[in-house]
Amino acid sequence: MTFCDEAPKGKRTNPSVEISLNPGLTTKLSSDTHYVIPGLGKGRLESLTDGIFGTVMTVLILSLSVPIITSSSIGSENSQLVTSLRGLLPDILSYVISFAILGAFWIRHHMMFNFVTRVDRVLLWVNIIFLLTIGFIPFSTALLGRYPTLQLSLIVYGLNLFATSITSQLLWQYAVKEKLISQDVTDERIMSRINKRMAGGPISYAVAIALSFVDPLLTLLIYVVTLLFLIFNTTTAFRTKRDEHR
Repeated sequence: MTFCDEAPKGKRTNPSVEISLNPGLTTKLSSDTHYVIPGLGKGRLESLTDGIFGTVMTVLILSLSVPIITSSSIGSENSQLVTSLRGLLPDILSYVISFAILGAFWIRHHMMFNFVTRVDRVLLWVNIIFLLTIGFIPFSTALLGRYPTLQLSLIVYGLNLFATSITSQLLWQYAVKEKLISQDVTDERIMSRINKRMAGGPISYAVAIALSFVDPLLTLLIYVVTLLFLIFNTTTAFRTKRDEHR
């Protein structure tokens, strides 16, 4: 089978069909081949992801502002500062929760791509969509800190985290489906455990959003509990047979 136009260049595996790429040049390609994209390999994807996470985690602090004291006396200044800091408590709490959540998602991404051996264009775009949801977190965090008991701010924050959880899960499921991962994690029991734990995040955020119609404090509580689950999840979920025997 010969093509007149040039085909994309890149490394190929499992040859079965002979293809002419250029005059005088012939190679073989199977129907399930995955290209190693020149200049857009796994390393570039991980570098972009690390850079976005680092930037977003830094930008989060901008939701906190130093209180301005207008009093001239020392006693009044201290009193006014304490009052102002108390007013910042919702912002500080939302900052801590979001920073820890970002840390958990970064660890999960790192652990996933420890087993991903190659990438394709679809995986690159799913990862970009995942990073899009990550980049939105500073806004939803600032909104939650400013209006911690308003239903709309709780819903926006929850939808943001729900989207982040879903796209993170899609990354892993796509990599598994297209066999872009190492054979170390293809054990059925391990895969089932990983998939069940990854499903916990979206379910928790969906429940939290639903409960915002009942009691905003319950929604905040679920966000905190889900954070604890994510921390536990990222320390135990991605273990291979070799890890379990150590």
